[in-house]
Amino acid sequence: MNFIAITEEDRKHMLREIGVNDIKDLFKDIPENIRRAYSLELPEALSEIEVEKLLKKHASGNTLPVSFVGAGVYQHQVPAVVDALASRSEFYTAYTPYQPEVSQGTLTAIFEFQTMISNLTGMDATNASMYDGATALAESVMMASAHTKKNRIAVSGALHPNYLHVLRTYAWASDMEVVVVGMENGVTSLTDMENLLDDSMAACVVQYPNFLGCIEDLSSFSKKAREKNVLFIVAVNEMMCLGLLKPPGEFGADIVCGEAQSFGNYPAFGGPMVGFISVRKEFLRKIPGRLVGKTTDVDGKEAYVLTLQTREQHIRREKATSNICTNEGLMALRSVMYLSLIGPRLTDIARLNHSLASYLKSGLLSMGFTAVFQAPFFNEFVIKKNNMNILYEKLKSDGFILGLNLEAYGMKDCMLVCVTEYRTRDEIDSLLSACKKAIS
Repeated sequence: MNFIAITEEDRKHMLREIGVNDIKDLFKDIPENIRRAYSLELPEALSEIEVEKLLKKHASGNTLPVSFVGAGVYQHQVPAVVDALASRSEFYTAYTPYQPEVSQGTLTAIFEFQTMISNLTGMDATNASMYDGATALAESVMMASAHTKKNRIAVSGALHPNYLHVLRTYAWASDMEVVVVGMENGVTSLTDMENLLDDSMAACVVQYPNFLGCIEDLSSFSKKAREKNVLFIVAVNEMMCLGLLKPPGEFGADIVCGEAQSFGNYPAFGGPMVGFISVRKEFLRKIPGRLVGKTTDVDGKEAYVLTLQTREQHIRREKATSNICTNEGLMALRSVMYLSLIGPRLTDIARLNHSLASYLKSGLLSMGFTAVFQAPFFNEFVIKKNNMNILYEKLKSDGFILGLNLEAYGMKDCMLVCVTEYRTRDEIDSLLSACKKAIS
């Protein structure tokens, strides 16, 4: 598609048609005291080749550090075939299936996504993806509240802070009360959770593994939730762990939600993401978004349909479960491609994540770092050392990002470190050598 700029005569014609004399008249409703009264003083326009050279000059100043940051967005290997296939125009430009009968390819991909995520989480059904893990959690809590007709939620203090922030925003707008449960040794306090659960609680929320990398005892929380007749919600923001850990559904979770970015999608400066909600069958008509189903057409051939659409654009507004407007179709498609390619090897990749993380942790402990928590972990852990901020900057200058500094979360001199299969033994050894040099 060619871009042809409008001429000055075109502009005058458009202004005449809408009944104004000057383009400034279109902004007269904006108070003058907040209008910009000065020129932006932009430089002269450049030619295409000049722009290209300028961008290359700026790009040459970028550095690509070896990063050991996770905390909700993970750098995993993305097979080249995922980029090649997902970049095809029929996938890249496909839009939401407003006419499902002519969107069989899109519906097929969504159905496969639903099936794969359901298998990994151990749940009965999964929706056609959400915006991201944080909003997926918020929608899950709203669903639990609507189902139970209760408005109090008990949330683990080890939940990702960003998820909690989004949840509180939703709760404020929905007249729900979010009660944060304390932690003990890096995991959610089972005693505190049990004491909070009562007849006023709609659900309790636990992350698996939690924000600090520790693996929670889902079995115990599930049992307490059942005893108190409270729904059990599990949030997973590192889906790679389900290649190794027991699925939340097998612990009795009612709702599993989270983030599937780890499958076939890049960190990409924090987005776009691909959230999901998986449920037991009794919640099928409460789950937000869409559910794609498989059937046969009039000729007996395999066909896919939008089985349930619970958003307000498709059904009576008062019957809608959410105003969620779309799904992350392209991101979900990339996840499907990744999982189709990897298959059973997902377990091997997950084991490699844990093995490499354990290797780095052992190396750091051998040179004087302290493991803050002793709970089992998957591919993230918290370490501590005096003057961590100084060490962090030294390593940064050597081309390493050690992890996420937890000082902003009230944990001075602590770092949340993540290792995925994307990092090699050589890179880990280089980091350890740099650490040894920096602290000597």
